[in-house]
Amino acid sequence: MPQKEHPMKSEWLTTASTLSKALPYLQRYDGATVVIKFGGHAMGSDAAMESFARDVVLMQQVGVNPVIVHGGGPMINDMLKRLDIQSDFVDGKRVTDAATMEVVEMVLSGRVNKRIVQAINAQGGRAVGLSGKDASLMTCDVADPKLGLVGKPRDIDPTVLNTLFEADMIPVIAPLGAGDAGETFNINGDTVAGAIAAALKADRLLLLTDV
Repeated sequence: MPQKEHPMKSEWLTTASTLSKALPYLQRYDGATVVIKFGGHAMGSDAAMESFARDVVLMQQVGVNPVIVHGGGPMINDMLKRLDIQSDFVDGKRVTDAATMEVVEMVLSGRVNKRIVQAINAQGGRAVGLSGKDASLMTCDVADPKLGLVGKPRDIDPTVLNTLFEADMIPVIAPLGAGDAGETFNINGDTVAGAIAAALKADRLLLLTDV
């Protein structure tokens, strides 16, 4: 009577087959820099966050330098509602005044950023959370005076990111930047990801979003 194959052996063989097929692609991107914009409803799902973090750690383990730029619009909206802070809109875009900016920075640099960092670290990676304000990573101009503290990137200094790569750490970046007068600007996450990818001369820019 033939013996039944152990389920663990079958799983191992499947994984080995998948990795064997993926090897040429992994070798192609050895040493590559990949900027990933992480947004949308996946950020609110624990299972999706865990899966995302696992994939990011695997990318680094096979020689890729991942850089994560995240959004956080739904979380900002939720916190503004809880704090009863009313927002004005111009042409469908939120005006970011000083009170709103305090909440934006608290949510993006605090709650959202650290949740992603923790998820990556839980999968065996070494993630570091920062924003465009850290180490003069991103200097901004006003995007539109009617929108208040909404910025557009002008100068990107990726020195801190290269330092983290050398230390085998994964940067997780909140889309905030500083103005010439030291003011804090909220920036569109896709715009930040594109600007950082250009400054790093990244091999790939991946946008994981509902939009």
